[in-house]
Amino acid sequence: MQHHIFSPYRVCPLGAHVDHQHGLVTGFAINKGVDLWFDIREDGHVHLESKTFEGLVDFEINAPSQVRERHWGDYARGAKFALRKRFELKHGINGVIQGSLPVGGLSSSAAVLIAYVMAFAKANDITLQPFEVVKIASEAEREYIGLNNGLLDQACIALGKKDQLLFLDCDSNEYRLIPFGGQQQSTENSQLSIINSQLPFEIGIFFSGLTRSLVNSDYNLRVYECKTAAWNMLAYTEQPLKTFDKTFLRDIPKATFEKTRIAMPARFARRAEHFYSEYRRVRQGVTAWETGNLKLFGKLSFDSCESSIHNYECGSPELIAIYEIMRSLPGVYGGRFSGAGFKGACIALVDPAHKENIEKVLTERYLEQFPEYERTFQVFWVKPDDGARFLDN
Repeated sequence: MQHHIFSPYRVCPLGAHVDHQHGLVTGFAINKGVDLWFDIREDGHVHLESKTFEGLVDFEINAPSQVRERHWGDYARGAKFALRKRFELKHGINGVIQGSLPVGGLSSSAAVLIAYVMAFAKANDITLQPFEVVKIASEAEREYIGLNNGLLDQACIALGKKDQLLFLDCDSNEYRLIPFGGQQQSTENSQLSIINSQLPFEIGIFFSGLTRSLVNSDYNLRVYECKTAAWNMLAYTEQPLKTFDKTFLRDIPKATFEKTRIAMPARFARRAEHFYSEYRRVRQGVTAWETGNLKLFGKLSFDSCESSIHNYECGSPELIAIYEIMRSLPGVYGGRFSGAGFKGACIALVDPAHKENIEKVLTERYLEQFPEYERTFQVFWVKPDDGARFLDN
């Protein structure tokens, strides 16, 4: 019997670059993502093919994971690595995987990891709750792939619900799924439904044409800079230092930052400023979403991107150009870099009535500045969707 998993990509309108410091984040799973079709094998062999990347992947699921090969198969080996720490794995799969959008800013790596975790669990009769999938996939990306991420990407992908905003506290791991504008849930005939759940926006994804790998970007460096800022604050206030892996900006009050910011090197102060201001923006944004104030929610997303550029210092010339163009266009409520903001894509919350004009004008203006991306620049329109799941073939 063949099985089919759909693992969506994700977008994060507010809560940029703070999950690894145990901050507050928001996000949607979207209706584009990764499809994995697979059959369960009687033996422990894993054989994978990709419709997106070249080459085949073969390994044994019951053998220790070898060193990373810097190849798309590393994500399957990473999923095996994290699962084998918890469970005995006996059965492999024959699988084919395919992504539906270009790589860059939509957490395709997390979507792929979650698909493999779910597939290997299914093959070995392992029952996982959605948040267990989140933690296993995140551990695979940190410990095997080598990206010092938080839980944002995996949580959006595994927990997302159609037309609802995920609000996650990356310190306590508590989360809520929030309907837009206080829409009420009602129970009728024992079935849960959302009243008037149609959202008044669509999500534009403006792909710069420039792909990237986070492991080879400044992503990990920014994580270390945030931790160094936290260490500075603890040291200046003569508090005990923790080991680097247990040091997070979330554990330090903003009042301590205000006292010490002038004493620390400016780059570390900027990283901390981004964290504390983003914490405030997420709080305000969740209230705006709950009350149906899309204008304020969008403005906060724009403000988040401004802080990403000036305080967190990410964003290639291409992404900054897209952001500045879309900010000037009628019908764009708000938006920011998608993902870490190193190459990749921008996202925007858009009034559907303005879609065609936004796509036309943004494409023209962007390619005037960067004609070299004429063949690779793309615009996609997506909507919030349910999280990773098995589909009927």
